[in-house]
Amino acid sequence: MKAVVYDHYGMPDQLRVEQVPTPSPGRGQVLVEVVATSVNLSDWEGLRGSPMYARFGGLTRPARRILGSDIAGRVAALGAGVTRFAVGDEVFGDNLTRMGGFAEYVVAPESVLAPKPAELSFAQVSTIPQAGAIAAQAVGRAQRGERMLLNGAGGGTGMFALQLASAAGIHVTGVDNEGKLDFIRSLGAHRAIDYRVEDFTRTGPYDVIIDLVASRSVFAYRRALARGGRYLVVGGTVRALLRVLTVGAALGLVTGARLGVLVVREGPQHFGAVAERCVAGDVRIHIDRVFPLEQTADALAYVGGGRALGKVVVAVAADAG
Repeated sequence: MKAVVYDHYGMPDQLRVEQVPTPSPGRGQVLVEVVATSVNLSDWEGLRGSPMYARFGGLTRPARRILGSDIAGRVAALGAGVTRFAVGDEVFGDNLTRMGGFAEYVVAPESVLAPKPAELSFAQVSTIPQAGAIAAQAVGRAQRGERMLLNGAGGGTGMFALQLASAAGIHVTGVDNEGKLDFIRSLGAHRAIDYRVEDFTRTGPYDVIIDLVASRSVFAYRRALARGGRYLVVGGTVRALLRVLTVGAALGLVTGARLGVLVVREGPQHFGAVAERCVAGDVRIHIDRVFPLEQTADALAYVGGGRALGKVVVAVAADAG
């Protein structure tokens, strides 16, 4: 099968297209013929090997040669014990623990997959699993009428989170670069801030801050919180995460705020409701660009450069949609 592989951490020029053996599903696993895969920040981190937690299982070189976790396609073969799917079923899911989506076939545990809604294309459903799960759990930390700030709001997770928050009656502020502000407003943000010209940590107070790209000190985030507010980091450097877990936790005890890490739960039970909202038309999916499999390196560079509005998709097959 054709796949995009890499052997060393680095920039997108490390990636190349090769013919590799088609994997075989083991017990409880499904072989999926991939139609579309969306690009996540976790793919960029896995390519770069940074932050350091992206090197889990492979400190000096990648443990998995093929990136790509959000997959959509058709069941091609079943491993022993699989009962939920049959060959030919259309499925989608987040294969984060195994990766392998930037290829014509991938093996995934049965448990991470869900039936693909007929109303959505393969490209559309490939955008949902990881970003949708993060967004739903992040927005679930706020209540109607509260003030939420979302840092890094112009990407895939922000695309879903802004719409979910707005629909839930949450007053939401989105932070990203200047090129994404109109997009953020179109998704329901009450306010959009360019972090390069305005210090968003001085624009509060906020009841909830969800940080997708932690880069500021815990003291700055604490300053932006209302009394009893919650700050939750999803992504960022190892140093930033450790500071939240140590200094942030201690600071919270003193001030009454809560600063911690949003531990995201994966699987269909956590992204399924977002898919249903997309089918119903309550939440829209914005795909910025679609790249063919041979241009996966360009897709990763586009996302890693912070240019994507919403999601970027790699079309592995012609019927990605």
